Amino acid sequence: MITLSNIHKSYHTGANNLHVLKGIDLEIKAGEFVSIMGSSGSGKSTLLNILGILDNYDKGTYHLDGQLIQNMSERKAAKYRNETLGFIFQSFNLISFKNAMENVALPLYYQGVSRRKRNAIALEYLDKMGLKPWATHMPNELSGGQKQRVAIARALISQPKVILADEPTGALDTSTSYEVMEILKEIHSEGITIIIVTHEHDIAAMSEKIIKLRDGNIGDLIINGDLASFKKNYAKELQTV
Repeated sequence: MITLSNIHKSYHTGANNLHVLKGIDLEIKAGEFVSIMGSSGSGKSTLLNILGILDNYDKGTYHLDGQLIQNMSERKAAKYRNETLGFIFQSFNLISFKNAMENVALPLYYQGVSRRKRNAIALEYLDKMGLKPWATHMPNELSGGQKQRVAIARALISQPKVILADEPTGALDTSTSYEVMEILKEIHSEGITIIIVTHEHDIAAMSEKIIKLRDGNIGDLIINGDLASFKKNYAKELQTV
């Protein structure tokens, strides 16, 4: 599904050159559930932006579902994102002046689906999230967990092949975080590839594969999200969390 080969990314500010990604080689197969971890500045957000076709890379190759992602126009990139990828964010990124149904329906608006049809489909996805009774509620009338479920429904409505989630539990309490992860695990069971960026060890341990970034490189790769073995591998880090 995703293949990165020798990916480099630098940012230039005046005379300064910040080399963020330093030759990333990575393969994520269709249907995998992957967590990306790393300290601040390790490159995890930059990597997620490249995977989401939100940022370009300087060197290497990135293939998504067999398509080379390189030097795309913004129009083509937006079209490919809308058809292939679903996004979930820590801050939910809901539009404040649209209700839950309208927020969920938004990706279908960009696909040219009629208002009546996209709203009907949005109601179906809200129903799957247990939120149909809140369809006409505005974001400021929803709890954090409800907002994230609306965001998940929005990510799913265009039937993406890959879900990219940037700290999807970062703004939630522990109980709600686990509820959100159960929803993501259920989505994963339907065959959708899920990639999350997280700094939370217990959240990462719920995935199948953990990628640990260090200074722009892949430092560790842990297969099988077993919490006990993960804690054993990162005992020193867990003591400081």
